[in-house]
This record gives sequence, structure tokens and C-alpha cells, in this order.
Amino acid sequence: MDQIEAAPSSLLVDHEAPDRLVVQRGIYVGPSPTINDDLYVSVKGNSQRDRLSLHLGKGAQANLNTYFGRFAASYWQRWTTVREVTVSAQLKVEKRARIQLLASDIAGHRRIVDSVDVTRSGVVSMTASLDKFVDGGALWLEITAAGGSVDITDLKWTVAAPERVRPVAIAICTFNRADDCAKTVAALASDETVLEAIDAVFVVDQGTDLVAERELYQKTAVTMGDKLRYLQQPNLGGAGGFSRGLFEVSSVNEHADVILMDDDILCEPETVLRLNAFANLTVEPTLVGAQMLFLLNPDYLNVGAEYVDLPKLNHGLKVPKALRNVSMLTKRQERRVDAGYNAWWTCLIPAEVVARIGLPIPVFFQWDDVEYGIRAREAGFVTVTLPNAAVWHADFYWKDFDDWARYFSTRNSLIVAALHIDLDTKAISKQFFRQLSEHLVAMQYGLVHTTLQGIEDFLDGPKTLEDGGIAAMAAIRKARAEYPETIKHDAATAPIRDADVNVRRASGEPSHDRLVLIKRAIDQWFGRTQHGVIGVTREDAYWWHVSLFDHAVVTDSSQSGVRIRQRDKAKARQLLVRTVKVLRRLRNELPDVAQQYRDAMPTLTSRENWERLYGLRS
Repeated sequence: MDQIEAAPSSLLVDHEAPDRLVVQRGIYVGPSPTINDDLYVSVKGNSQRDRLSLHLGKGAQANLNTYFGRFAASYWQRWTTVREVTVSAQLKVEKRARIQLLASDIAGHRRIVDSVDVTRSGVVSMTASLDKFVDGGALWLEITAAGGSVDITDLKWTVAAPERVRPVAIAICTFNRADDCAKTVAALASDETVLEAIDAVFVVDQGTDLVAERELYQKTAVTMGDKLRYLQQPNLGGAGGFSRGLFEVSSVNEHADVILMDDDILCEPETVLRLNAFANLTVEPTLVGAQMLFLLNPDYLNVGAEYVDLPKLNHGLKVPKALRNVSMLTKRQERRVDAGYNAWWTCLIPAEVVARIGLPIPVFFQWDDVEYGIRAREAGFVTVTLPNAAVWHADFYWKDFDDWARYFSTRNSLIVAALHIDLDTKAISKQFFRQLSEHLVAMQYGLVHTTLQGIEDFLDGPKTLEDGGIAAMAAIRKARAEYPETIKHDAATAPIRDADVNVRRASGEPSHDRLVLIKRAIDQWFGRTQHGVIGVTREDAYWWHVSLFDHAVVTDSSQSGVRIRQRDKAKARQLLVRTVKVLRRLRNELPDVAQQYRDAMPTLTSRENWERLYGLRS
């Protein structure tokens, strides 16, 4: 399939709004058999579920106080112009149905807003004021089939529409995940209502295993027609792929919003409808993000809302009182929690944000979404992570910390912090020294190199971003291959004799960890460690446990293999000396380097620079 040209401006135009805007629909079945349908509706008694319809047998009860079933009243009251919402449904009633509209507050207390008994088929409608939900609470329906069956279809939550509905495009960035990406695009096309609301879908393919060659993608392209736009470019990481979507859309329509979406998610099309509706009604232009549910544990929420601690270079932190890593079959997010930023597994970026602050910074991978959210907030644009709107994404705790991505996380966190705050050079050097010391005693020499390389390349200044990260990716992968413990082996065929491996479980976490770290470092240095081959499970793979040994077989976080760590005093000495030198440079040079990045920021994020990186200009 040939590369398709960018979307013509005729595809991205304002739409006349209906009298009532649908902001949420009744969905009863998930997009995959792996998803528990109770995330959508909880039913007692005989029932039959379909995607958009629900049959209740005599005496059955349907409760929509579920993750996808409830309406996030608190968020709508706090951030939008909407002050009342109407929920309606088409009912086919055999004898009698009881319909209740219920609400909760910040503490989860349940109250009845309205209740009706229905004895004939037709449309039932209820309205609730959004006036008691600022700090928390939601709305939902409960339906009982009394005396006979009830069929529910066309359930929708509607609000007074704005004068115009803004155009919206979706930008999906992909690199050699052709099958995953094709499924994501197909999921969008599978929902006629959602597809009608989307003006364009950009697939930015940066790989060699092309999405366009997949049969599923080609079939979906027929369904989507001119709305589907396929672009190929060099591998510029997530920053480069997502920025291309923002670049293309903003070049043809200054009023079009863009939903950035990962290629490897399990997509819930309804989430696109909910994000888009919310963004059309916020008081001020707002970045609206979807929540993330775990792909391998699909009932579980990653986090209700996140923020970043720049002085400590930490992102992905849980906003106080937010839910984290909990089953959404048993928990409800009643409290409104306000995000600092939203990761780009799925996030809507308003046109005004791109017009005001420009494009993302070309950092290749990691922290690009964090930086953009911070920059947007500094310009006056907040981020809302909308509950009851989510996609499923690969669980983060199945990814091992000792990975090439640690280079970008280190380098980019320093860049982002340097751009937005004055880092405490002494504090950040101490923090790095502590982290690197832990890695050294745990015999993770490749991880120490990876981290140090990230710091060194940060200190090289903005020129390290000149090619968008292509060379850095190749270099760090090559360098890590020289450290044996970075290589993952099949557990059954690892180059270790199974009979020699003795598993040692960890005891409790040390109460005086700084003193323990010093002791472990001394013991590792002088070889006062337990000899022999020790097996360590992933849950026990803490530095203070692994450092007791000189030869450890450690389960990888992915549970797909093991890493073999072995004490190497010469390598540890070399890396320790390098650590001291690099951190001395960081303390001395950081203020000047930070100013270099700040001065270069307008150029780095300019359309001209991205055009050069895309290969659109020499």
C-alpha cells in the first residue's frame, strides 16, 4: 500500500451540534472476551448482554454503578459548563420495570435522585442537576424487571450541546507492532457512532514491519475511507510519532483537537466518544486523558490520576487520595482527583494548546508526555484524567527496570526538570549516587552504565537531541549488550546447571537501609558474600537481598526468563570511578547546561525542526 497523503482540510471542519450532545452511552459488553463484562453492568438474575442492548428476565436487576456504567458527575460539574444531565433509554416492557437514577457523594453514600415505574414500552427519561458533586460523586441507573422481562436499548446520557462541535482526529504512533496497531484501528472502525464522530485517523508508522501490509488494516481502510491517513517516517520514538499527528492536524485546521493513542492498547471505542464530548464542553481548553486499565489484569486500574515530582525526577506518582492498582469491580472512584498530566496511552490535546505552546520536544521516548503536560499548565491549560473513560495497556510492573529505556528516562527526566525548575545540584547528585550504589551492589553493571550514559548525554546539551534519538537508541542497545546480566535467558535453558541453583528468599526490608547499603558495598568489594549460584524470584529481587550473593539467577519482571548477575570487582571499580566523575560534572555544569536547553527550546519544538526530523525538508 502506498503512503497516503495527509488529510485535506475538508476532512477537519467544525460540525453543527445537535440539540442534545450524547456524552456517554450504555455499553454492556467489553471489546474483548478477556474483559469482565461486569465492568459495564452488574446483573442479578436471568439476563442477556449485547454491546448496546441488555435483556433482563423476570425479576432480574441491572446495576450500572460500574466502572464504565456510571457518569462522572463530579468532573462534569467541576470542569464543564454543563449544569444538568439527562439519561434516557428505550425500554421494551413486558409487565413492569422500575428505573432509578441514583447518585453518590465523596464518601460513596448512595441517594435516589429519581424513581419511576414503567408499565408500557417506550422511552424513559430522567434529569439530574449537577450541583452537589464538586469534590466527588457520580450518577448511575438501576433497573429492575418486575413481573416480566425488560429490554433496554439506546441508553444515553445527553447534555445541552455547544454551538459547534469541534473536529477531532486520532493520531496513533507505531513501531513494528503491526498486528497490535491494526487491531486498534479496527476497533475504532467497529463502532459506527464513534467512527462518525472522528474526522481523521493518522497512523504514523515508524517501523519496518508495516501496518499497511496487514490484511486487517487493509479491510479497515475500506471501511474508513478518506478518514484513514497512513504516514511513514524515520523512527523518532513516541515523541516523534505523536508530534507528527499534532503537526499534520494543526497544519490544516487551527480548531481541531487531536487524540493521541498508543498502538498496543486494547481500545474501548466508547472512550473516544467520552473524551471528545467532555473536551467540547470544558470552560477552558483542557487536555483530557483516559485512565489506564491493566491489559493482563483487566479489572485493575493503574492510577486514578498522576503527577510529577520534578526535583526528584519522579513521574507516574499517584495523586493523593487517588486509587491505584485496585480492582474496579470492587472499588469506585468517588473522589475527584486532579491530574498534573496524563500519559499518552490515550489523551486529547486541544487545538489551542498546540497553537500556544507548540509541538512536543524531540526526546524520543519517555517524559515527552510529562513535559508537554507541564508546559501546557504553565501556559494556563489544565489536564483532566476522566474516570469511566479508559483503555487497556500493558501492565508496567511486567517490564524490568534494567532495560534500555532507563537511558531515556534518566536523560529526559533531567532535560524536563532543567527546562522547568532550578534543580538542586547537590540533592540530585546525592540521589543519583544512592541509586547507582544500589545497582552496583546488586551486580547490575549494565544498568549503572545505562544511567551514567543518560547523565553524560544530558550534559552534552541540546545537540544530543539533534537527530531525535535515533543514534542514542542504537548506541545504548549496543553498549548494554556488553554487560552479560542485561541479557535475558530462557529459565529452562539458561547457561547454569539447575542442580547448582539454590533459591534464597528475602527476609524483611532493612530498617536502616543506608547502613545496610554501606555494609553490602564493603562485603561485595572484599568478596564477603555467599558463594554458589543463588536463585532469586522477582518479588525478592531487592538490592539489599541480591547483594548478599556473588552469583545470582534473578527472575525478569516479565516472567519470561531470567537474568544472571555475577560479581565483578574490576567492573564495579571502573563504574564507581566513572560515577564519581560524572556526578562531579553534573554538580558543576548543570546550571549552564539547563540554560542551554531553555534557550534551545523554541527551536527544538518548532515546526521547522520537526519537518527536518520527519525528512520533509533538508
